[in-house]
Amino acid sequence: MKETLILSWLPFLLLSMSSFSYGKEKLETATFAGGCFWCVQPVFDHIKGVRSSAVGYANGRIQDPTYQDYAEKGYVEAVQVVYDPAIVSYKQLLETFWKQIDPTDTDGQFVDRGKQYRPAIFWHDEAQKKMAVKYRDTMAESGMYDKPVNIEISEYINFYPAETYHQEYHIKAPVNYNIYRSGSGRDNYIKKIWGDFKTKDK
Repeated sequence: MKETLILSWLPFLLLSMSSFSYGKEKLETATFAGGCFWCVQPVFDHIKGVRSSAVGYANGRIQDPTYQDYAEKGYVEAVQVVYDPAIVSYKQLLETFWKQIDPTDTDGQFVDRGKQYRPAIFWHDEAQKKMAVKYRDTMAESGMYDKPVNIEISEYINFYPAETYHQEYHIKAPVNYNIYRSGSGRDNYIKKIWGDFKTKDK
């Protein structure tokens, strides 16, 4: 029983590590909060060098949060990404994440209100911290926003994967996902700030 339990949690334990080796790869971890985690996860799925992603609850006070109580336990909805830094850099992941959020809104994101939906970057080491702060300051001075950029940048504490039905929700329930996303206001905001960034990136 104990062996089965340990094996079942092994992928989640790996996600919580800042860096680790997998075969010949030395993988690292990045953790971002950008409102509804359903909408943030998809953008990382097709990035070359990203080995896995999971949605869940980050930086809370009490163990074992669930979808029903994570907010009262002080957690925020987040996405944790495991990536190969030899292929994709943390800066690239940071830039991708930034294009999904409103960094001026600390009380939620788009239609979702509350501190559990606030945008945040949870750094795993000093290099990530330095890069996140520098990028935030650059964007704050860019003139792109009509309000002050005030995104949280905090040290990573913990991450609990969300329930299975939340993982890759855009694939499991595409109709519900698309209805929610189109009504959330996220895409309208992204287009306003960044234009058709997908075309630009391509």
